[in-house]
Amino acid sequence: MVRVLLPFHLQILARVEPEIAIEVPAPHTQRALIAALESRYPALRSAVVDVHTGKRRPLIRFFACQEDISCLPLDTRLPEPVITGQELFMIVGAISGG
Repeated sequence: MVRVLLPFHLQILARVEPEIAIEVPAPHTQRALIAALESRYPALRSAVVDVHTGKRRPLIRFFACQEDISCLPLDTRLPEPVITGQELFMIVGAISGG
């Protein structure tokens, strides 16, 4: 089970607590995780990854093992500690401005 931490606005959409656990099928990629998330919580469809372009939404960031992995391709394998549930996969709503 992959543990996912959702930002507040996605928690409200999905009606869940901040941290959820989700079964991600092999291959354990960011794309597979998002697909499993959208399958389990249909309200999140296209909220994280645009359904038309297949790309991460611009103001959404992904973090795993204390690293920003947002710019990696969605087909990149998740880090092993995330796959085993030892570490969180964090979806963060980015804040722009200065």
